[in-house]
Amino acid sequence: MIFLFFLTLGFGQSKSKPITEFSQNDTDIGILIDVRTPKEFQKGHLMNAMNIDWFGSDFIEKCQQLDRDNPVYVYCKKGGRSAKAASLLDSLGFKAVIDLEGGYDAYLAEKER
Repeated sequence: MIFLFFLTLGFGQSKSKPITEFSQNDTDIGILIDVRTPKEFQKGHLMNAMNIDWFGSDFIEKCQQLDRDNPVYVYCKKGGRSAKAASLLDSLGFKAVIDLEGGYDAYLAEKER
């Protein structure tokens, strides 16, 4: 019974994991969102990412068009905007929101190793 209680606490809450542990296989059932500006996105982004600018006036409107039943992976440049976006998506009723910690900068640093 206690196990089930803690298990249900995990659903509908935003979580995080290092962006360096993200796999493109995660996008098979999930949605990958880059919340950086379009200019930042054009300079490089993760494959299969869609750009929804955190600073855009239509951020919430665009997010509300997404499937709330699939996992949503969110990243930005370093992690600040994606953490805020993950919290907002969680409050909008998305079942699983995963903030990719470290952001695109950490991804690039790992890729250069």
